[in-house]
Amino acid sequence: MEIMFAGAAREVTGSCHVIRLNSTTTVLDCGLFQGRRRESDEKNRRLLFDVAEIDSVILSHAHIDHVGRLPVLVRNGYDKKIWCTPATRDLSALMLADSANIQVKDAEHLTKRNKQAIEPLYGVADASRTTSLMMGVSYNKQFDVVPGVHGMFVDAGHILGSASVTLDYTEGGASKRLVFSGDIGRRGLPIIRDPVPPENADIVIMESTYGDRDHASVHDARDELGRVVRTCAARGGKVFIPAFAVGRVQEVLYDLHVLVRESAIPAIPIFIDSPLATDVTAAFRMHPDCFDNSEALVQSVEELFRFGLVQFTRDVSESKALNSMHGPMVVIAASGMVESGRILHHIAHGASDPRNTILIVGYQAENTLGRRIVERQPVIKVFGDEVPLRATVEVLNGYSAHADRKELIEWLRTVQAASPRLARVFLVHGEPRAQDPFAEAVRSLGLQVELPTLGERVVV
Repeated sequence: MEIMFAGAAREVTGSCHVIRLNSTTTVLDCGLFQGRRRESDEKNRRLLFDVAEIDSVILSHAHIDHVGRLPVLVRNGYDKKIWCTPATRDLSALMLADSANIQVKDAEHLTKRNKQAIEPLYGVADASRTTSLMMGVSYNKQFDVVPGVHGMFVDAGHILGSASVTLDYTEGGASKRLVFSGDIGRRGLPIIRDPVPPENADIVIMESTYGDRDHASVHDARDELGRVVRTCAARGGKVFIPAFAVGRVQEVLYDLHVLVRESAIPAIPIFIDSPLATDVTAAFRMHPDCFDNSEALVQSVEELFRFGLVQFTRDVSESKALNSMHGPMVVIAASGMVESGRILHHIAHGASDPRNTILIVGYQAENTLGRRIVERQPVIKVFGDEVPLRATVEVLNGYSAHADRKELIEWLRTVQAASPRLARVFLVHGEPRAQDPFAEAVRSLGLQVELPTLGERVVV
């Protein structure tokens, strides 16, 4: 077996790992690189392998840094199966259509600005063809990836439909198993079940996004959310929550539902102001098989995300009307890092009002507006205009869907206990500042650890 690391190698985005075995080639994930625009665009357009050699693709989950380059493969001739869970298939259809629209609009903008034609990375037709190739397979059911290689999805507990992937194969007369962790979730996240560490691994390709830090408690996040809403409502203000459309919007909405039923927050309007988040929430409702049936709300109500106070705004006119409405209210809108989408308009209109609160519930990368808000800079720029930041800024770290340092080690320790032959671990999907200290923690378990770089090939 040879593994080539074609993305998320010593960085977080662009997840892509190429497995060559017995004259076949399987690709695990094919996500978009994100970050500085020019550098990311160059990486996204330059594949490190020949599309014609690919026999199969397997997806861990629907986040765009894991699926966002699939239409590039299809545009370059890939027409074979793309294996994933049913929920990942449905979420990916929405994510890729949205991404295709962004690619086309960005290309049109750059063409106009540079006065020369810029080809989009892919278009809506490419995204549609990609979705048509996806084959949904439920958790814990084997499927034939390529001749002699059998795959299986194990619940990763990260987002709806997320999975760790096991690949079983025979080499030198011996049965072996490769495990790709995908993104590992946290225990106790709302809606979805806890992660299940796979067994009998010989090799592990493991994410390490938060290998250098521990998160706040999942259970405290709901109480803190209630406190923020109560305090802002008492001032007559609006709570603006920038949130990723997949996972984070639904988690926050779920917790607001619990708080309403417990009378822990006042009965104020809650607006979901994102067409993509609205569609994703509908996809969640189609997959109750992925829900954690041990949770009280899942047991007691049929509709987790639609209750009396919630309104989904799809039209632009409805979104604009929110800016002229008086509080108190909660407005949840994309994007998660306040870089685009409708949340920008709400921040532009509401950041200068001290009655309002901007509630951050996710990681904010450097050089984003979200990071500048977290830093509580006195003046922020929105659409090129300077806006005084007088609104209260609150940050809740308990909503991260990624396992932290302790949870990652516990996941690997459990895999190791159930895998007597495990000796080798490759760390991916993490920056050096997170991977380096985490690698030392893995070595303390007696395992060989490797930190592959982009394009590196390893013979196993």
